Amino acid sequence: MRIEVFAREVVATGKAGERLPWLVFLQGGPGFAAQRPVGRSTWLDRALDDYRVLLLDQRGTGRSTPLTARSLARLGSPAAQAEYLARFRADSIVLDCELIRRELCGPDEPWTVLGQSFGGFCTVTYLSFAPHGMAGALITGGLPGLEAHAEDVYRLTYATVAARNAGHYDRYPGDVESARAVAGHLAARDVRLPDGSRLTVERFQAIGGMLGQSAGSHELHYLLEDPWDGDGGLSDAFLGEVMERTGFARAPLYAVLHEACYAQGAATRWAAHRVRAEFPAFDPAGAVDGDQPLLFTGEMVYPWMLGLDPALTPLREAAELLAQRDGWPPLYDPARLAANEVPAAAALYFDDMYVPAPLSLRTAAGIRGLRTWVTNEWEHEGLRISGGQVLGRLIAMLQGEA
Repeated sequence: MRIEVFAREVVATGKAGERLPWLVFLQGGPGFAAQRPVGRSTWLDRALDDYRVLLLDQRGTGRSTPLTARSLARLGSPAAQAEYLARFRADSIVLDCELIRRELCGPDEPWTVLGQSFGGFCTVTYLSFAPHGMAGALITGGLPGLEAHAEDVYRLTYATVAARNAGHYDRYPGDVESARAVAGHLAARDVRLPDGSRLTVERFQAIGGMLGQSAGSHELHYLLEDPWDGDGGLSDAFLGEVMERTGFARAPLYAVLHEACYAQGAATRWAAHRVRAEFPAFDPAGAVDGDQPLLFTGEMVYPWMLGLDPALTPLREAAELLAQRDGWPPLYDPARLAANEVPAAAALYFDDMYVPAPLSLRTAAGIRGLRTWVTNEWEHEGLRISGGQVLGRLIAMLQGEA
């Protein structure tokens, strides 16, 4: 099957005719298109001082050939769909980058890669298998565990998410009762979201992904501050926001491939779902039937999501085959990384709720020459919200100036 991959060039006004080095941006995800620029906003303002920027819509996203339930249905059986989906991981994204680089820059001119979150995973894959294409590597919140299995990732993230819940309830103690009341209401009733899908207690818990953002605890509080409509039900505004925060209509690929982005060798077998049993505090029964606080979960993907979300239901069988798939090829080459010669710098967020710092620190030590900035000044979205400060520091580190 032939696909197209779209990328958008961004260059500063007045510099279009200059010969500038290229910086290709790899978005977080998987399954999200690159940002749509509005002037010199966010990190682009700093990047455009030095680079001609390429915003890549990774395969299956944005203006690249879309991957949707409809497009997958044309492939036929769930087995054929799963086989196709297996080609949307970091290793395939790196191959796309290399095809584009050779077209834009020529075969012998490398470019610099900026990877945010999952884009950082892709950047480490790039360093592993195609370092000849890289003049430099910049990574923000995206140093993966080189040999970690999905279970290792989730054991660390569940612990971090539990701590974020505790911090939130310390900040907003009234939210304990508010969340418990919503959970009890959902457990006793068939509540529907605006798209017709059911809002279960477990789906309500999944809004906790916002706790990994700098303003996330406050946003969660305001959501819980007034969830009722005055007639004993949940308000349309509350239900609409929960649907937006827990639905996958914008990025079904994220849900289907989230665990696969960790897979090397063995099947993941819904690792987040299995590991959750090791953390009984996340069992909502303690809040619904007792006096325990309801713990919200993070960015974990669970098999029940494929049955509840209308955007995911057509992909359920293919997703199950991916979860049971063995023999995934390696995404990283520790030996090659230990001998790395590409200048590289990484921002490692010590309190990161999504990418566990212990695994990232181990990886940082395993990449030769990687300069690492470990900070708790920024959360996972530091690249986007820091006004160019995070990227500016990484560029200075790459150039030996910081």
